[in-house]
Parts: sequence; C-alpha cells; structure tokens
Amino acid sequence: MLYVKIHELRKRRFKVAQIAKELKISRPTVYKYLEMTFEEARAYIEQPLGKKKKLDEYKDWILAWLEDYPHLSSAQIHDWLLERYPDLLVGGSTVRSYVRDIREVYQIEKKVIVRQYEAVPEQPMGKQLQVDWGETKQKTTDNKEIKLYFIAFVLAHSRHKYMEWQARPFTTRDAIRCHEHAFQFYGGRTDEIVYDQDHLITVSENAGQLLLTAEFQSYVNERKFNVHLCRRADPESKGMIENVVKYIKGNFADSRVFRDIEDWNDRALQWLQRTGNHQVHQTTKKRPAEVFLLEKQHLQQVSSLLSYESTTKQSITRTVSKDNTIRYKSNRYSVPLGTYHTMTKNLVWIEITDDEQQMLVIRKEANGEILTTHSVSSEKGKLIQNRHHTRDRSKGIQEIKQRLISHFEDSTQAAAYFDKISQKYPRYLRDQFAIIHKVIQQYPTVIDDSMTKCMTEKLYNANDFRDVAHHLDTLSVEPNEEVQSIFVHSAEHPRIKASTRSLDAYTSILGGRA
Repeated sequence: MLYVKIHELRKRRFKVAQIAKELKISRPTVYKYLEMTFEEARAYIEQPLGKKKKLDEYKDWILAWLEDYPHLSSAQIHDWLLERYPDLLVGGSTVRSYVRDIREVYQIEKKVIVRQYEAVPEQPMGKQLQVDWGETKQKTTDNKEIKLYFIAFVLAHSRHKYMEWQARPFTTRDAIRCHEHAFQFYGGRTDEIVYDQDHLITVSENAGQLLLTAEFQSYVNERKFNVHLCRRADPESKGMIENVVKYIKGNFADSRVFRDIEDWNDRALQWLQRTGNHQVHQTTKKRPAEVFLLEKQHLQQVSSLLSYESTTKQSITRTVSKDNTIRYKSNRYSVPLGTYHTMTKNLVWIEITDDEQQMLVIRKEANGEILTTHSVSSEKGKLIQNRHHTRDRSKGIQEIKQRLISHFEDSTQAAAYFDKISQKYPRYLRDQFAIIHKVIQQYPTVIDDSMTKCMTEKLYNANDFRDVAHHLDTLSVEPNEEVQSIFVHSAEHPRIKASTRSLDAYTSILGGRA
C-alpha cells in the first residue's frame, strides 16, 4: 500500500518533499520506493527493514504493540521487550531506529502531546525530594477496567525514583506509610520535601504560614524535615515530579494489564530497576541509579519504621464475597459462614504475622475479635478453606433442625419458627441454621427471649434473629436502676409496722427526767 500511495502521488506531480509530508515518512524512504518496481517492493516488504537486524526476531511483537497502541514510545517498546526477554542486550538508540522504520513502512502514526515546563535550578545532593500523586485506569485480566492510585517520589539531584500503588484513594495515613517506605528504599531522607497543595497533607497555605493536617504535622515533627509547598496552579515549580508522574503513566502504566495490586507493585519496582532508574536521563545525561550511589551518602539517616507503623497492618481491609471468602495475593481464604451480609460493606481487617510460617489473621473490626486464621499460601489461584467454615453436610437438615430446637425451652415455639424459615428459605436452610447455631453459642442466655421477639414481630430470618439476640444481650449487661426503696413497705407485707416506745423510756435512757 505504501508503494502504491507513493507512485500515485508521484503521478499527480507531487514533489518528493510533498509526498514525504503527506504520508508522514522520510524523503529517503520516498526515493527508495520510487526507484523500485512493484515486485521489488513486494520482496522488500517481506523483509521490510532491509538487511537483517538484531531486533528482527522480535518484529512481530513490536508491530503488534504499535498496531494496538500507536502512541507507544520507543522507550516503552524497549521496556516491554526487556520485561519479556530480560537477557536481551540492546541499546535505546537501536530500538528507536527500529521502531521508526516500522512506523514508516507500516504507516503507523504517533500522536505527541507536548507540555511546557519551566527550567528549575539543579539541587545539591541530599537537599530535596519531590512528591506527587497520580491515578490511572487499567484494563484487568478479565477485560474490565479498574482505577488505580499511586504516589511518586523523586530525588531532585539524581532523579532516582520510587512509587507505590493501591486500588483505593490515598488517605493521610497511607501517605505517611509510603513516606516511610520511600525512606527505607532510599536509605535516608532529604532536608526538604516538595509537595503540591494536596488535601491529604495541607489545610491552608495561609499567606506562607503553612497549616498542615494534624496527622501529617505530627509526622513532620517526628521526622524533622522541611516542607516546601508549591503555589496553586504552579506545577512548574515541581516540574521534576510532574515529569515523573507523566513518565509513570506514559511508560509503565500505559496499556499494561492489571492482575492484582501486589503483583502490580512488584512489577512497578522491577520497572524502576530495569527502566525508570536505569535508563539515561535526558536532562542529566546520566543514569539515575549511578548518580544515586553518590547522593545516597548525603542523605540523613532515619531510624527503622516508626513505632505506630506496626499498627498499619491492622488497617488493611478486604471485602467479604458472597461465598464467604476474601482475596489476598491471588488466593481466596474462607471466613465463617454468615460473615457476609446483604446491605452492608462486608469489610474485614487483615494482618500478616512476621513468624517463619506467615499467618493471615482476619478480624471483624480493626482491633476486634479474631474471626479466623490461615497459613499464607505461596501459590496462586487457590482456595484455602477451613473445614469448620463449610456447611455441615454429614448430617441431614432435619437432624440439624432438631439439634437447634433442643437448645430452646419452648420447643414448640422453636419448631414453628424453624418451619417458617424452612418455608421462606428452602435453598439456604443450611446457611440460615449455621447462623442461628453461631448465635446460640454466642448469646446463650437470651436465645429464648430472642425467639419470642422474632415470633411476635414475624422476623423469620437468621440474620434478624442474630440482630435481636445481640440487642437483648447488650441491654442485659447495662446496670438496672433499683426503683424500690428500703423505706417503702413491700407489697407482700403491707401490715408490718415498726415498734414504738413511750417518751418516758427515751428520757430514762438519756439520763433526764420526765
């Protein structure tokens, strides 16, 4: 097609420069095709890049990527090749030349959006760290779309970068945790950290007198670094981190498929080592990783993670699925039947122990009672299930029902209640009975009153039974005020009277005279 278009324009008396501009190819390419016959052009297309080149065996990959994502840069193509073929030794200029030739031959145009930044003075080693946040939309392995959020750091002198991702918006505590991870990654901190006016860390600029959020101000006081806040609508003052955010979005995240957040963060660190901190920086003409080895000596040492950071594990939450499982590192872990409820957020808190055999601890509340524990699996795609979390299939429904009835004083009422549930939820009887069994174990002293209340209010649902039992149990532990006074006659003894004495008796006792 390229051969045909070139000769067609030539017949219309287009000059070589005009043909090159019209077809967005170079003039040497136009000359080359004008000198070919149709058969020669066909043979050339079969081996489109002329003499054999180092990247020819990867041509199908490169061509497919450019056809699907025409905006990809040669730097991204280079990184994707290294991701799939870690042992490939090829320079950036070789990849640029090869990608440029493929674009010309196959007419794949690249659209470039240019944003202008103001040059800023170079910072001395260990002086400044710049921080910013970003977000992207990624395709998942099941062809859905998910929104991801990240925080990026860059040392102003060496341009050494760090980033961390999560699948929910950042909170101030998330930002603090990521700062701690960045300090551990760098092996120290700078004198000054530059931020945009983000609501996570600032309340107001207040004419130069910064008002930080209470939690972040406490962290700054603890770590003792200076905060430099950029003016609003002035991104050029932190152009380095702006470029890093753009670089992360445009190189690492662009067109990359999301599997899970742990895998995504692992791949992000690999990208930093392979590309983000390894490739020669266009401004400094040096590799950030090499310059960082010198700058690292000028960073101020920080202690290990702050003591309160040990509590952040308990703030990790997971959503309970309808099948009463949670997901952690590409595996599913069971929770007790009945943990999932409709019309609620179904959040549980998890933490990972630091033992040799890592354990996954699942709680209903951040510091609440432990629901269950599992050994953390190193495999992927597995269901790790506690046999106590499954339905009791060893006994029939009727036997389970009779066993539950035996716990109630009024067995007739209990049987009628379970009959109502059986009629209403024939497909979910085991789940309903499992919830009620758990309530009997948890609130044994109020189950009879709960049954009476549910029958009166026609609440034929195990979840309602659980809620009523919880409410009555809460009332039972509250102190009751005594309304009867010891000075009031009891209703059972209305005629009891206190004995009386004459006035002379009291006078005698006191030693006086009548």
